[in-house]
Amino acid sequence: MAQTPKTTKAVAGKAAPGNGEGGKSPGLVIPLAVLTLLAAALGGGVGIQLASTVEKSVTEKAKEKPPEPEAPPLRYADRDTLLEALKPIVTNLAAPSQTLVRLEVSIIYKNGALTNPQLAAAQIREDVMGYLRTLSLSQIEGPSGLLHLREDLNERARLRTEGQVDEVVIQTLVVQ
Repeated sequence: MAQTPKTTKAVAGKAAPGNGEGGKSPGLVIPLAVLTLLAAALGGGVGIQLASTVEKSVTEKAKEKPPEPEAPPLRYADRDTLLEALKPIVTNLAAPSQTLVRLEVSIIYKNGALTNPQLAAAQIREDVMGYLRTLSLSQIEGPSGLLHLREDLNERARLRTEGQVDEVVIQTLVVQ
């Protein structure tokens, strides 16, 4: 047992290899710090360059903004036309007979074409009411039904006014 303390003293006197100053080698700390600073500087430089490139491209695209598409010209903008609103038409349909329709329309005509626009509007309103009473609900359903109704109303208005009315505009159509 006497030999055990001698070996312990000898081992305790020697320093373990690579265990200097808290377990870090002084030759490795400085290069790591330099590489970290170098990486931070390069990353910051690349970030600044990318930000300026993006900013430049955004300002160029803002300057190159394509012209906005022009709105199509209005159909009656170049002519001297007037709009006459008819009184609302409320009537029932032929089938089913308890179904009511409320229709608000206007007529478009050239200025001076109709000698008495209110009289023409009243006659067209009467024709439209008679025509609506002959329709069934299935005839005015959907987009094609509305298109056919509009064409029929235009034809009736032109016949009544001998071609003086340019168009009948459906403003509202309520079926209940």
